[in-house]
Amino acid sequence: MASAPVTISGITSPALLNWRPSGALTLWLAFVAVQILDGVMSYVGVSLYGPGIEANPLVGWYLSAFGPAVGFTAAKLFAVTCGAVLYLTARHQWVAVLTVIYLLFAVGPWVTVLTTAV
Repeated sequence: MASAPVTISGITSPALLNWRPSGALTLWLAFVAVQILDGVMSYVGVSLYGPGIEANPLVGWYLSAFGPAVGFTAAKLFAVTCGAVLYLTARHQWVAVLTVIYLLFAVGPWVTVLTTAV
């Protein structure tokens, strides 16, 4: 006995099964993933080497004022919020540029520092 596809608000289940994220959404998710990587690696780096290793003076101020957990969370939430504004206003090329910049100048150096940690 075959049954009809389930319909929820006009969307049938086969449509849900065949859904693929757009290029812009994939880029946005990559940006968020890079922010999470940077935040986690920054937290680990500051835990190992102290707050003086943080190169961004604004983030360094957050760390001294609120501690590493709150400081990095605030900084990353701010970055993700700014990225969301760019994504939602269809400035996807800037999301791409910022993702690459964070990979090269934030995540890359942390990978180097943390892989050479004793």
